Amino acid sequence: MKQKEQIRIASGQGYWGDLPQAPYWQASKGQIDYLVMDYLAEVTMSILQKQKSRDVKLGYAKDLLPVMEQVLPFVVEKNVKVITNGGGVNPQACRDAIFEIARRAGIKKLRIGVVYGDDIYGHIDDLLKSGHELRNLDTGAGLATVRDRLQSANVYFGAFPIAEALEKGAQVVLTGRATDTGLTLAPMIHDFGWAESDFDKLAAGIIAGHILECGGQSTGGNFLKDWKSVPDLANIGFPIAEAHADGTVYITKHEGTGGLVSVDTIKEQLLYEIGDPREYITPEVIADFTSIKLEQDGENRVRVCDVKGRPPTNSYKVSAAYSDGYYAIGTLTYGWPDALEKAQAADRIMRQRLSDLGYRYDEFHTEYLGYNSCHGPLSPTPAEINEVVLRVAVKGKDRDAVDAFGRQLVPLVLTGPPTVTGFGAGRPKPQEVVAYWPALISKTAVKPVVEVTDLG
Repeated sequence: MKQKEQIRIASGQGYWGDLPQAPYWQASKGQIDYLVMDYLAEVTMSILQKQKSRDVKLGYAKDLLPVMEQVLPFVVEKNVKVITNGGGVNPQACRDAIFEIARRAGIKKLRIGVVYGDDIYGHIDDLLKSGHELRNLDTGAGLATVRDRLQSANVYFGAFPIAEALEKGAQVVLTGRATDTGLTLAPMIHDFGWAESDFDKLAAGIIAGHILECGGQSTGGNFLKDWKSVPDLANIGFPIAEAHADGTVYITKHEGTGGLVSVDTIKEQLLYEIGDPREYITPEVIADFTSIKLEQDGENRVRVCDVKGRPPTNSYKVSAAYSDGYYAIGTLTYGWPDALEKAQAADRIMRQRLSDLGYRYDEFHTEYLGYNSCHGPLSPTPAEINEVVLRVAVKGKDRDAVDAFGRQLVPLVLTGPPTVTGFGAGRPKPQEVVAYWPALISKTAVKPVVEVTDLG
C-alpha cells in the first residue's frame, strides 16, 4: 500500500464523561481521517470489572454506544476510522454491541478490530508464581500483600497492536487498557510506515497523542493563562492533529468552532500529568519533552516539531486496583453572620461526639468551601464570609465507623450552630475505597492479541 504524507486525527473524548456531542462535531464539521476517543482512567478498570462479573455482556464504556450510533455513518460513507479504548475489560462484547447498532442502521459492511490481552486479572496467581512480583512503584510492596483484595489488573499496551488492526482493514478499533497516546500514534505508524526504530518520529506521535488525549483542554478549556479571552466555549472545537510523515504535527480545530489553539494552550496541555519531562515513557519510545518546539502557524494552528525520542524500556506499566476500606463525604452549609466560625464549631462538635463514641478513622479531612477548599492553610482569613460549605470526609477499614460519621453529621442541623442548610442530600453512606496499585511487568510476560471481525 502506498504510504500517505499527511493525515488528520481528531480527538473526540478526553475521558469517560466528556462532552457527548464532541465526537459528532468532529466527524461532521470538517474533514478528518481518524477519530480517537479515550474513556479509561486508572481506577475505571475496577468499575468495569465489577460490571462484567455481574453480566458477561458488560465491562465496556456504555457511553460509547450512542456515540457510535452517531458516527457510524461517517465511518461507512466517508471512511473515517474510529480508535478507542472504550472496550474496557470486555472489548469483544463492545464489538458485538456496535455490530448490533450497525445492523439496526442498515449497514451491510463493517470491519471491527479488537486488541486484548491486557487484562491479566485472571492470571495474577500464575504471574506471581512465575516470579513477576508486580511491586508497587510508589512503595515497593509486592502485589501479594493485597492479593485477596484485588479488583482489577491491566497492562498498558501501546500503538503497534492498534496499527496491526488497521493494517488488517479495521474501520473501528476497540482496545482494552491502551496508553492514551497510543491511540493517536497508531494511525501514523499505519499510514506513514514508521518502524519500531524510528524513535524521533514515534516520539513526535506520542507528543501529538499527549496533546489530543484530554480533548478540549488543549483548545481553550480549563485554560489558566487568559481564559476570559477564549471565544465561544459553549461550542468548543476539540483538537485535531494534522500529522505529516516526517514527524511534524500541526494542532488545529475545525473552522467555525469555538475555543482557541495557541502556543499557550498547547503548552499548558503538554505540562499535564507528566513527571520528568526528559523521560516520558511509553511502550514504543521515551519522548523528550524538553526537545519540543512550538510555533504559531496562523490562527488556531500550532506547529509541533523537532521532537526527540530514545529506545523504550523492557517493561509495560500495569494498572491494578484493590479494595482499601470505606469512605464517606458529607456537607452542610452555614450562612451569615459568622458563617466560618459556625462551620468550624460544627466540625469540632462532630469530631468530639465521634471520639466520645469510640470511633477512629485512618483519615479525617475537613474543608470549608468558600474559604480554604482550594488553597488549604495558605488561605487568608477574611473579615467576613457570607456563606461557607462545611465538607468533611472520613476513611477507614471499619465500615461501622464510617457509617457512624453519617449518623453524626446530619444531627448537627438541630444540635449545633445556627443557620445551617444544604442537608437535602441526607445522610452520607459508606462507599468502598478503590486504591490504585501501579507496577511494571516484563514485556515478555504478556502479549497483545489482535482480532479483526466482519459484520455478519
